[in-house]
Amino acid sequence: MAKTEAEIAELLRQYRGKTGELLSIGTAESATGGTVAGRLTDVTGSSDYFKGCVVAYGNEVKTGVLGVKSDTIENDGAVSEQTAIEMAEGGRRLLGVDVCISDTGIAGPTGSTPGKPLGLFYFGLATEQVSRSQQRVFHGDRYRNRRDATETALNMLKQYLQQCLSQE
Repeated sequence: MAKTEAEIAELLRQYRGKTGELLSIGTAESATGGTVAGRLTDVTGSSDYFKGCVVAYGNEVKTGVLGVKSDTIENDGAVSEQTAIEMAEGGRRLLGVDVCISDTGIAGPTGSTPGKPLGLFYFGLATEQVSRSQQRVFHGDRYRNRRDATETALNMLKQYLQQCLSQE
């Protein structure tokens, strides 16, 4: 089976073939620490569509660089649906891309709080027209949770691209 990042590259080529437009991609990552970007750039030719990544591990980078509202961090927390959405939206604007995916989560083995267990992740996707998120809880160790989160973020992007192709 093809790796998700190769499938994404193929979907982007198909989209360009149908529309004449090559979508640009960026990431705004927290708990995955840049591994989503790393996977995307493993594909030969990814420089045609992948433009950059912001690793916003600290809250000050989420707010100061990506533009996540301080109120969002205070009221919802750094690991929340709203933070993931604002990270994706801010990353899209900052990187000047068509699509930005984001993640924020608690990889473990520490960091859980009441109501926010180890392995809790939120993912965001933002375009000019849409912002969406999804939540997942993984049950592995730190390495496995980050790996599963990376794959989930890539799959979120892949599903979005499949939707774009089916609408064209």
